[in-house]
Amino acid sequence: MNLTLGLISSMAHQNEFQTGLAGGEVTLNCTGILPDSKLPRDTVISWVYHDTLLWRMEKSNKYWKKPTFITGRADIKMQYKQLRVWNLKLSDAGIYTCEYGPQKVRTSLHILKLTISSDGHFLQNEVPELILMQNSSSPLPDLSITLFDSNNNRVTPELQNKSRQKYVVNLKKLEAMDSGTWVCQVHSDSPLINQNISFAVKVLGFQNPDLERKYATVDSTVIFSWRLNSQIIKWKEGFTGQLNWKQQESASTHELLDFNVTAQGQLHETKKSSNFLFEIPERKPESTIEVKLPKVHFNHSGQYQCQLEYQGRHVQSKIELVVMKVSANPVGPLSRGANMTLTCQVSGPLTPNAYLRWERVNGTEMDSKNSKQHEVKLEVNISAAGLWSCHLIEDSNIKISFHYHVEEAPVWINYVIIGTSVGGSLLALVLGCLCIISGISWQRRRQRAKRMAQARQYLLENKTCQCQHWLKK
Repeated sequence: MNLTLGLISSMAHQNEFQTGLAGGEVTLNCTGILPDSKLPRDTVISWVYHDTLLWRMEKSNKYWKKPTFITGRADIKMQYKQLRVWNLKLSDAGIYTCEYGPQKVRTSLHILKLTISSDGHFLQNEVPELILMQNSSSPLPDLSITLFDSNNNRVTPELQNKSRQKYVVNLKKLEAMDSGTWVCQVHSDSPLINQNISFAVKVLGFQNPDLERKYATVDSTVIFSWRLNSQIIKWKEGFTGQLNWKQQESASTHELLDFNVTAQGQLHETKKSSNFLFEIPERKPESTIEVKLPKVHFNHSGQYQCQLEYQGRHVQSKIELVVMKVSANPVGPLSRGANMTLTCQVSGPLTPNAYLRWERVNGTEMDSKNSKQHEVKLEVNISAAGLWSCHLIEDSNIKISFHYHVEEAPVWINYVIIGTSVGGSLLALVLGCLCIISGISWQRRRQRAKRMAQARQYLLENKTCQCQHWLKK
């Protein structure tokens, strides 16, 4: 008799387990209930949350009672008397009981809540924080967390804080390509939980690398371009930015332009610098910040930095401009037998695997010269005319070249130079002879004057002697 009663009691009570996500919805089953047409008259069906009556129906009468904890967030699917609850909250976790006649179906609802910092909107190089919380009327299980990024690559998070109720993890440093749908896989052995939670990540940034290097020669044209990914990831928030330039790392910064992008994706640019000669191209791709230097000067070198700002946070991308110039001493055609010094110089320090190289086009190995490591200036003494090229070589690749054509002086110029040289020599010889003749003549005049002075002195002395002799007489 007791065994039979125990069997009936076991059949009358069923225990089920269900997992729900905060913000989502669940449908709780009243397992085993018959359709309305097969239910006996005066059958009573009810849903109870712990000890609170949620809903009750009799075969001949029904009413719906809405408790405060799910006001406006629950209803009944009448065919099988299922309880549907939407916009779930952590506090909705607990035991839900469906009762009809002697039957009771108890469902333990376990709620998981996943939140991501900054509402899933990040700038490039930021590290998101992920918080997973759980609530249940039963003891909370130990959860394992596995993450997959938008490219379905497994990501190992850095666990910052852990309790049975709250898990705080840091993701990796984000790149622009990480935008998309991520998946958080939550697992527990007891109770058995296998839940995939999807969440959106939007990473605003550049499609350029963080640091890019451009090369240009003096008087050439260069265009700087930063491609934003706001249109690709359908970024619906407004943000601002600016473009700055500084010649050296320690130098002061000059603002070239600022811009703002509206929530509708419209770009507005304002030119700030009036001293710096640059242009904003009228035609360019969408979501692109672009400036043009129509004629590069040597002092235009340095770092051009485009910076985005969103809610007080910043991200930037830099383009470093390296400028090359070439000069000759003396300037002009190269005469036969003469020498000329060509100088090649770049504006910034070179990487350890980069160097300068002078060479004569169609020349021999003797007509080439390489710089030493870290040298930014290379001189070469030449005696042969032709096309000379200075190359900046990095990792065996030519990054930039400056071609300088050394003209050979015409033959008549050589004759003029020879004639001038010979004429100059003859002139020098004539002047030398004149100087010698003039010197000899001057010396002779000096000697003659000396002799005349001596003669006058002699005559004066003789006359004095004759006067004294006469007086004695």
